[in-house]
Amino acid sequence: MSIIVFIIILGILVLVHEFGHFLAAKKNGVKVEEFGFGFPPRIFGKKIGETIYSINLFPIGGFVKLYGEEYHELDKTKSLPIATSSLKDRAFVYKKPWQKASIILAGVIGNFLLGWLVISFLFTQGVPTPVNKVLVEKVQTNSPAAEAGLKPKDFVVELQKGAKNYKLSSPNELTLLTQKFLGEEVNLSVERNGKKLNLLITPRKNPPKGQGPLGIVITSPFIEKKYPWYQAPFYGLIEAFNITKKIVVEFGRIIIQLITLHKPEVDVAGPIGIAQYTGQAIKFGKNAVLELLALLSLNLAVINILPFPALDGGRLVFVIYEWISKKKVNQKFEKYLNVIGFALLLTLAVFVTINDLIKIYR
Repeated sequence: MSIIVFIIILGILVLVHEFGHFLAAKKNGVKVEEFGFGFPPRIFGKKIGETIYSINLFPIGGFVKLYGEEYHELDKTKSLPIATSSLKDRAFVYKKPWQKASIILAGVIGNFLLGWLVISFLFTQGVPTPVNKVLVEKVQTNSPAAEAGLKPKDFVVELQKGAKNYKLSSPNELTLLTQKFLGEEVNLSVERNGKKLNLLITPRKNPPKGQGPLGIVITSPFIEKKYPWYQAPFYGLIEAFNITKKIVVEFGRIIIQLITLHKPEVDVAGPIGIAQYTGQAIKFGKNAVLELLALLSLNLAVINILPFPALDGGRLVFVIYEWISKKKVNQKFEKYLNVIGFALLLTLAVFVTINDLIKIYR
């Protein structure tokens, strides 16, 4: 089941990405020769209008084949193969830089929009939202908390010391305040079953190993908050941007660690690892699978916009250079750089897959 769901998720991600390129190409008058799901050899193909729509053997990707896409195949100063002025006008290579950029960026935009829409839908279903309170999960025996009468499921809302009152909205705030008043008696305002209690407690200076000054385990409670359909897109967009920002930061950290020959602190999963995560998400239900779909879509958007050869971001760099310099990039240089980039990406994919297998059989 997890493999089937994984293939469906992968198919959705790829189709949305390539459909973005497809729509932008059509919008800018570029002839789309083929829109394919999976990588060749082709299993099935049907020509509708001028475009072949195909299903290919390996369902791990997809592609849009644009007429005149490769600079090294077409020379702007010579006739195109089967040259006519109408075909020349419909070749990708002859389009203006801003048109090329819009076609290249369309796949990334498609993946971001998918992530945003899925997150917005999830916001209508209910989102775990932290409550600005401190929840007591566990009370250690023979601890200051136990002696003061604190119990699990109590909410600590305020700490008082002398004339000062400290409102508490997070576990970290309570932790910092107890460290500040070690060995000094303080008053805790506690909510229990809708009633407010005041408990006197003295944070200990030398707690047993594995315990804190109060002898409690605390956390932030969560409630499930549902957003109405007209608010969900707005909050979903904010969340999509926040997640994308975190992904960019993590990728930057990974790249720096690789350059400095340090082992990345964040696990990088390949297809096998993602299939495992899919299996775990299935156990938690539909919303967990949709959340994974959104995260993968935003990850794919970030990966593809990286300025690396063979990725959309790498192609965009060449277009920006052409736009600014008004000069066409050397065809052989671009071709070989993309080949090298693709080879490096394949090598990375192999290493990540091996790492996934090692984790499974470790």
